Amino acid sequence: MRVHITYLSCSPSTTSDILEYDSCTLKSMSDPSRSEGFLNAKEVQVAGGAAGEDRVQAVCSEENGWLFCAIYDGFNGRDAADFLAGTLYDTIISYFNKLIWELEPGSVKAYDDGCLGGSLQYKLDDSLIYHEDQSLSRFKGINDSNHGCFAKCSPSTKSEVSCDSFSYGVLDILERSISQAENDFLYMVEQEMEERPDLVSIGSCVLLVLLHGNDLYTLNLGDSRAVLATCTTVDRMDKRERLEAIQLTDNHTVDNEVERARLLADHPDDPKIVIGGKVKGKLKVTRAFGVGYLKKKNLNDALMGILRVRDLKSPPYISTQPSLNVHRISNSDQFVIVGSDGLFDFFSNDEAVKLVESYILSNPFGDPAKFLIEQLVARAADSAGYFQDLILNLILFSSM
Repeated sequence: MRVHITYLSCSPSTTSDILEYDSCTLKSMSDPSRSEGFLNAKEVQVAGGAAGEDRVQAVCSEENGWLFCAIYDGFNGRDAADFLAGTLYDTIISYFNKLIWELEPGSVKAYDDGCLGGSLQYKLDDSLIYHEDQSLSRFKGINDSNHGCFAKCSPSTKSEVSCDSFSYGVLDILERSISQAENDFLYMVEQEMEERPDLVSIGSCVLLVLLHGNDLYTLNLGDSRAVLATCTTVDRMDKRERLEAIQLTDNHTVDNEVERARLLADHPDDPKIVIGGKVKGKLKVTRAFGVGYLKKKNLNDALMGILRVRDLKSPPYISTQPSLNVHRISNSDQFVIVGSDGLFDFFSNDEAVKLVESYILSNPFGDPAKFLIEQLVARAADSAGYFQDLILNLILFSSM
């Protein structure tokens, strides 16, 4: 597996040299050996976007056996993204170490050995604990009819309990970590807002991707997106296949009808929730880190004049409850695109996957993330005749 991280605009290039390709042959062409060092060293990369508000973070940890990637798409300032880049990973590590100690000896190995097949995908709204005598139907948020490890693990073995408790434990860790980071950040904002009232309006979208064993965990707040490319059979007779784009994350914006309905239901006595296509006329995203002035009245009061939100009747208006997901990687899965909203403003999920697929097939040792941004810059320039302040964060890891 290789990881490609790109965070600044690149010079546009042409797509005329993209070759015809046979679908679903990426793995054999570009899958590096274990000796190439995917998890043989710890590496941390933190990058800033062109406007200085965004951070991209990647950690390959042999000690923990995982790949951690994150995009912090900041807005109204850099402080929130900086805070996340400086603290969130360490918080996750501390919770993860505690989880390992709480599990029985050997349980993580049983988890890895016992549940390697099938498809596992579910979303959680609350911290969940599974007991052997409980039915899966009692857990809220499980939306996949194929429950993956639960279907694959025999109830008579410890693998089921290990698989269950570990997966739920990791998702709970991610949720608790972002909650702690939010509390710590807003506390810092309250301590410093007299000298820096701008802090109350600074926030960030958050997208975390954690690959541990065969499980791909995601957490998101806002409109960044993780898109999985997986092979599907087009014609069973001649076994023709193509890559299908599967979005692993939710879009937390007012354009999402589900999010808009949730927001309106949470504030039934406020007739001015969405103004001009934005929450209280300020933000298009409905979930985000920071932005304390839309969450606490005293932080809103720190702003002056037109910057202050009028009629802040029932805060918080921006949620910090993340969407959580875990996907069990199969042999059909090829790569994942992890990008901020700038990419998907110009490319659909299918278009982005097709571009990456064609590039990897024709350039197996190249940088598909850089290529994808080049195509984005070219399309943005062509669409508007020019582009200004185009910011994109992108992480792409290929050949699972």
